[in-house]
Order: sequence, then structure tokens, then C-alpha cells
Amino acid sequence: MICDECNKKEATVHMTKIINGMKREIHLCGECANEKELSNLENNFSIHNFLASLLEGSSSPNVNINYKKSRRCPQCGSTYNDFTQSGRLGCSICYETFNDLLEPLIRRIQGNTRHEGKVPKRSGASIRIYKNINNLKKKMQKLVEREEFEEAAKVRDEIRKLEKEIDDI
Repeated sequence: MICDECNKKEATVHMTKIINGMKREIHLCGECANEKELSNLENNFSIHNFLASLLEGSSSPNVNINYKKSRRCPQCGSTYNDFTQSGRLGCSICYETFNDLLEPLIRRIQGNTRHEGKVPKRSGASIRIYKNINNLKKKMQKLVEREEFEEAAKVRDEIRKLEKEIDDI
């Protein structure tokens, strides 16, 4: 692909901008990118900076965050700044130590801070029942909102039955 600016050299820097829903692609050679000060963009963009930008709510990939929190993990000694640089926590205790800082990031990336994935059929019977109960409670709430009380009562009875099954496990 040829450089959009000079129309002579091979483009080595490719950038896509989306502004107000309009997508614009720019392809530049190294010299033109240097003139536009875009060549260091590739070096500054990393998954760590991306995650840090999500935490701060910034849309810029060139984010360098300096957290003033000097909290250290009591087990491994890592700081939150170490996490922002490497993208990895030092140990399992780091999750508890930096919970207030990690929770918004996890919620933004995954939409929730609680895992709601599938449960293996061979194990986790009580987990499946709890999940089923939660789904039935949501269903019952919708039925009540629509004033379908007879159906809601049936769902309520099913919930009670499942709750008894949990007690028996």
C-alpha cells in the first residue's frame, strides 16, 4: 500500500480514526509519519496502556497513568502501578488488596464482576440449582409486573421446590 501523503513510498504506519461514527483510514510511510509525529504511536500502544485507559475512562491509547496509591500487596509486594505496567497481578492476594481499583476495570471490560459462565453437568449440582433459582426469580418478577399472578405463583412454587432440593444436598 502506498503512502497517502507522499504517494511514493510503501506505507508502514496504518491508523484508523472513528469520529462521530465516520471511519477514516490513514496509511503513511515512516518519513510522513515522523513529520506528523505518529511513528511513536505503535511503541506507546500496548495492552497495558489500553487497560489503563479503560480504567481511567480515556479514549487515548497513549495513556501513561501514575497512580499515587502506594499500597503494596502484603504477600508479594506488588503495587497497582506494577499491574498497570505489566498487565499482571503478582499473586492471588493482589485481587483483595487492589479490589477497589480492579473492580471498575473488570466491570467495564466484562460487564459484571461476577462470573456467570456455564457449569459442568457432572459436578456443581447446587450451583446449577442456584442459577436456575435466580433465573426463575427474574421470570417471576416479570410475570408480577405483567400482572400474571397465576403463572407467577407456579414459578414461586417451583422456586420453593428447588430451594428444598438445595437443603437436601
